[in-house]
Amino acid sequence: MSSHDQALKMTAHKSGPLIGQAQIPGDKSISHRALIFGAMAIGETKISGLLEGQDVLDTALAMRAFGADVIQHGPGSWSVHGVGVGGFKEPETVIDCGNSGTGVRLIMGAMATTAVAAVFTGDASLCKRPMGRVTDPLALFGARAYGRSGGRLPMTLVGAGHPLPVRYALPVASAQVKSAVLLAGLNAPGQTVVIEPEATRDHSERMLLGFGAQLHVEQSAEGNVITLTGQPELRAQSVAVPRDPSSAAFPVCAALLVEGSDITVPGVSQNLTRNGLYLTLVEMGAQISFDNPRLEGGEPVADLRVRFSDQMRGVEVPPARAPSMIDEYPILSVVAAFATGKTFMRGIKELRVKESDRIDAMARGLEACGVVIEEDEDSLIVHGNGMGSVAGGAICKTHIDHRIAMSFLVMGLAANKPISVDDASPIVTSFPIFESLMGALGAKLTRD
Repeated sequence: MSSHDQALKMTAHKSGPLIGQAQIPGDKSISHRALIFGAMAIGETKISGLLEGQDVLDTALAMRAFGADVIQHGPGSWSVHGVGVGGFKEPETVIDCGNSGTGVRLIMGAMATTAVAAVFTGDASLCKRPMGRVTDPLALFGARAYGRSGGRLPMTLVGAGHPLPVRYALPVASAQVKSAVLLAGLNAPGQTVVIEPEATRDHSERMLLGFGAQLHVEQSAEGNVITLTGQPELRAQSVAVPRDPSSAAFPVCAALLVEGSDITVPGVSQNLTRNGLYLTLVEMGAQISFDNPRLEGGEPVADLRVRFSDQMRGVEVPPARAPSMIDEYPILSVVAAFATGKTFMRGIKELRVKESDRIDAMARGLEACGVVIEEDEDSLIVHGNGMGSVAGGAICKTHIDHRIAMSFLVMGLAANKPISVDDASPIVTSFPIFESLMGALGAKLTRD
């Protein structure tokens, strides 16, 4: 789904206790990577727990277009017969990545060092997002990009026929850019080096090692130095996708805010590069326990128990924590509105170039619901007045952004008056069972 022809208005009403177990779908970031690495491996990669949201389904279609045999066997069960590193064929059709910035940027990296050309597009939101942060380093390998002004989609990318290895220091902390460069480095001779000043989610590094690549990470004064030896033969694997901590954030935060709630959320990823929200919630006084810690598919996971927490307090979120929770600031700002005192979120200018300008989208919606905020280019400060203090009663604009939509729907479950969103249809891109899962816990959501 690369466009939303018909808006879906949805309203959240003040709810009674949320009770039960929330079975969260598979992690979106890992699902994208499992399909892409499977397509670049030799043999059959078997994937269980794949997220079947539209973003990931668009990546599956793209891998088919590049020549891989991608098959769905049942819910969450998929296989990919790969074509090997450098084996992509030239697609016969446009690669439509829908709403997915992760999908388009990783796929661009994967094809950038193979002598094929591809045309990329997406929905209205994705076509506004900057691609230069990826195409600039890919040009160092020899790839050429031709897009709209400002480096935006639609865009044609021509892969390098004779790629060169690259040493690249990330100008901003971005797992998408890091992963795109590493994927491009797979088909370049010699060693490709990526330097990240701040640690970002490390799913690509973990998966590269699992598929047999030669990769080394070391700490230096510059940050993490990641060295990848190019032109390996990746070996097909079995990949068990853990449950998505970004999706889990919505029922977790809802349970913290709705009086009397007590839910469990099994098997949620606890990867240290993804758990910033959960650290912050605990610092705010959230009643969350992390039970039965274990490894699944090479990723640390735990079962969460979450209970209503009426003594939440505002905190200052360390800017260095931003890469580990960049997608969770919208829902954190909702929690902050129900806490007591100010919550400071700084070093978050990356939110300006996500599916929407998330700082602006959350600020305007919070204000409409009676919450006092302060903002500038790089920060958002939410003034919380405790449980029961949020007026609600607004229709909030989602700007074709799934996380904005879900955040305000969670807010409506605990606000004094219902909160509506103008378009909930983008939720299908990352969390297709959001409505039914929340309803089964007791959330009052209605379609208007």
